[in-house]
Amino acid sequence: MKTMTKNKNKETKHSSLIVRWVSIVALTITVSFVIFSVVVYQIVSRQSLDQQEEMSLNVVTTLDRTLSSIPDELEISNVIPSLSPATRRILKGEPAISDKDSTNNAFSDNLIASISNPDINAAVYNKHGEIVFTNGNVTPKFKSFKEVSNKFKSFKEVSKNELVKRNGHQILLTYQKVYSSVNNKLTGYIVVSNNMTYYNSLMKNLLHSMVAISIIAIVVFVVTSYILVFNVVKPIKRMSKVAQEVNADPNSGARIKELNRDDELENLATSINQMLDRMQSYIEQQKQFVGDVSHELRTPVAVIEGHLNMLERWGKDDPQILDESIKASLQEADRMKHLIQEMLDLTRAEQIDVQYPHEVTNVYDTVKRVVADLAMVHPDFEIRLDEDDLPQDTEIQIYHGHLEQLLVILIDNAIKYSTNLKQINVSAGLTKKEVNIIVQDFGEGISKENQKKIFNRFYRVDKARTREKGGNGLGLSIAHKLVDNYHGEISVESVEGQGSQFKLTFPLISKKKAAKLKKLNENSELPKSNLE
Repeated sequence: MKTMTKNKNKETKHSSLIVRWVSIVALTITVSFVIFSVVVYQIVSRQSLDQQEEMSLNVVTTLDRTLSSIPDELEISNVIPSLSPATRRILKGEPAISDKDSTNNAFSDNLIASISNPDINAAVYNKHGEIVFTNGNVTPKFKSFKEVSNKFKSFKEVSKNELVKRNGHQILLTYQKVYSSVNNKLTGYIVVSNNMTYYNSLMKNLLHSMVAISIIAIVVFVVTSYILVFNVVKPIKRMSKVAQEVNADPNSGARIKELNRDDELENLATSINQMLDRMQSYIEQQKQFVGDVSHELRTPVAVIEGHLNMLERWGKDDPQILDESIKASLQEADRMKHLIQEMLDLTRAEQIDVQYPHEVTNVYDTVKRVVADLAMVHPDFEIRLDEDDLPQDTEIQIYHGHLEQLLVILIDNAIKYSTNLKQINVSAGLTKKEVNIIVQDFGEGISKENQKKIFNRFYRVDKARTREKGGNGLGLSIAHKLVDNYHGEISVESVEGQGSQFKLTFPLISKKKAAKLKKLNENSELPKSNLE
C-alpha cells in the first residue's frame, strides 16, 4: 500500500518543461546581460575617468611649472606676483582685463580654459600646510604625502590621485609636491579638486539606460523563449496525450496528428505512430491467432473427444471400433500439429522486418534447387523449369528460407489441385526493375469470385475436398503475408477447368546494395526464426 502511494505521489509531482526551460533561458540571459553591462560600464567609466585625470593633471603640471621657478618656500607674497593679472583674475573667478594681459601670462590658453572650468578648484599650500592661494569658494583640503618604501627601493611620492564620494558624486583630488627648479627643495603643494560633473552625469545616465535596456531585453527574450519553447513542447504534449490514451486502451485508434514541422519532432511523431501501428498489429495478430486456433481446433478436438468417450463407454471392448477410433484420433492430432505449425509460420511471417532486415538471396540457385527437390518427391508429376530469362547472379532482398517456402507453397498447391494433366510449369524471368516467378498448373482452376478470397486465412474453395487433401487454408495466406512484408506482390490468374497461374514479383536490387546488405547482415546479431 505504501509503495502504491509513493508511486502515485511520484507520478503527480512533476515540473513543467516550459517553466524549466524558460527559467534556464531567463537566468542565462540575465546573467549574460549583467556581465555585459558591468564590462561596458567599467570600460566607459575607465575611459571617462582617464579624461578627467588628464584634465586635472594638465592644471597641476602647468601650475607646477610656474611655481617651481620660485626658489623659496611658497608664500602669498611670491605666489601671487608670479601669476599675471589676467590669470590672477581668472583664478579668482573675475573676468580677464584684456587679451594683451593674457598673452603676457605665463600660463597657456589651455590652462586658463581649464581653470575657468567650474568643475576645477585649485589651491596652493606652503610646505607647512597653510593655504597661500585658491581660485574659488570651495578650497580643496591639503593631504600630506607618506613615504613609500619596500625591500627593493625607497622613494617619496611626488603626486597622487584620489577618488572621494561626496553627496553621491565622485570627486577627483590630485595632489602635487612643488620642488624648486633652482635648488630642488620642497617649496609647497598643489591640490586640484575636479567635481567631474560630466562624468557623474554620464555614468548615472549610462547606468539607468543599461538597467532599462537590460530589463526590456530580458522581458523580450523571455517572451520569445517562451513562445519557442511552447512551440516545441506543444507537440510533445500531444505525443504524451496519445501515449496515455493508448496506454489506457491498447485498442485505441488515437494517433499523433501531422505537425507540419519537417524536423526531428515530426520524425519522432511519425516513428511513434508507426510503433503504435505495429503494436496494435501485433495485438490484432494475437487476437486473430487465438480466435483462429480456437475455431479451427474445435472440430479435431471434438472428434478426438467423441472417440475417447465412445471408447470409454463401450468401444474399448470392440477391437474394430478401437482400431478405427485410434486411427481417427491420430489423424486429427496430426492435422492439429500441422495447423498449429502453419499458424505459427503465419504469425512469424508478419515480423519479417524485425527478424530478417538485411537478408539477400540468389533467385536462380534457390528456384533451381526447390524445383529439383520437389520433382524428386513427386515423381508422378512433371515439374518443368524455365530459367533462361533469369541471370544466374540475380539477387533479391529476402531470406532464402522464405523464398523456398513460397515456392513450396505454390508448387504444393498446384500439385494438390491438379487433375488428369500432372504437369507443373515454373518459370523465372527478369525485367528492368523486377524479378518474376510464375507457377502454373493445369488443374481445377479458381472462379473469379474466389480468386479475391483465396489469400484469406482458412479460406477454402471447396472445404470438403480441401480437407480430404490435407489443406488447412493457410498456405496462400502465409505466402501473401511473406511477399507483402518483402515489398513484393503475389497475384493469380485462373480459368475454371483449365488451371491457375500464380505470379510472384519482387523488386530487383543492385549489386552495390546487395553487398551493403550482406555486410550489415554479417554484423547483425538479431536472432533468426526458421519458418520452413
